[in-house]
Amino acid sequence: MSLPLIFHDDYSPPLPSGHRFPMEKFRLLRDHLIASGLTTDEALLRPEICPADILALAHDRTYVERYCTGDMNREELRRLGLPWSPQLAQRTLRAVGGSLLAAEQALEYGLACHLAGGTHHAHHDHASGFCIFNDLAVIALSLLESGRVGRVLIFDCDVHQGDGTARILEQVPDAVTVSLHCEKNFPARKARSDWDIGLAPGLGDADYLKTVNDTLDYLLPLYQPDLVIYDAGVDVHRDDALGLLNISDEGLAMRDSAVIEHCLGRGIPLVGLIGGGYDKDRALLARRHAQLHFSAAAAWERYGLG
Repeated sequence: MSLPLIFHDDYSPPLPSGHRFPMEKFRLLRDHLIASGLTTDEALLRPEICPADILALAHDRTYVERYCTGDMNREELRRLGLPWSPQLAQRTLRAVGGSLLAAEQALEYGLACHLAGGTHHAHHDHASGFCIFNDLAVIALSLLESGRVGRVLIFDCDVHQGDGTARILEQVPDAVTVSLHCEKNFPARKARSDWDIGLAPGLGDADYLKTVNDTLDYLLPLYQPDLVIYDAGVDVHRDDALGLLNISDEGLAMRDSAVIEHCLGRGIPLVGLIGGGYDKDRALLARRHAQLHFSAAAAWERYGLG
């Protein structure tokens, strides 16, 4: 079998013209992976909608119900940064289901990737920063509660701190939160992850990759997790609209390959989520996100998984 990849046609609902969130990037990512020959549409795994009881492991039930029914006030939608619609609500539930399915596939086969995910700004009872429900926290809590893992490590390489993840999992010792982020970027008020590695604006490939490698060399033997959840945000790229780091295309590719190698080389399953990325050229942005899947597919072959 081939590398498990998870996608659904619900992932790119329409947004108002000119909206800065690149909702079409998920569809374009799917199209690019198919055009490149990495996968076929038939091979992509389609997720179910995430059940409310699973969402409630990480989120307030009243908040979940209010969002799903559109009972959101203007201030809440401003903080989210997205308009409410039934299509977006369904997309959100489906995408969390997709991250759960990807994690289950990773536990079964050693490696899997979602063509979405990484909504790390969503908090227990409110949305923030384009994030409605926190799929990283949902994965961690669902797998821990079911006993499928004893410890999970979230390795968040989005350029923005995973503040929602940190706060939701603050009192969960077997969910280790690690955030490598630009220290002078959103959110202005940082949460406290188990490990926060703040990076200086303008940091380039060499220092960035050294930090990634040194962090994993230290933390993976220390915690010996049963699963790593990798948020492979590409907003660290030098041309990203919302990032302040100076990472090249080659740096992104080397980062993704390094993270996967650190985990698989130690026999630790990894699930990859695409995280943030913002560029007016949506096709170019989709190609940046695709690097995660190319790196994962190469590792899948190298390690003879499946």
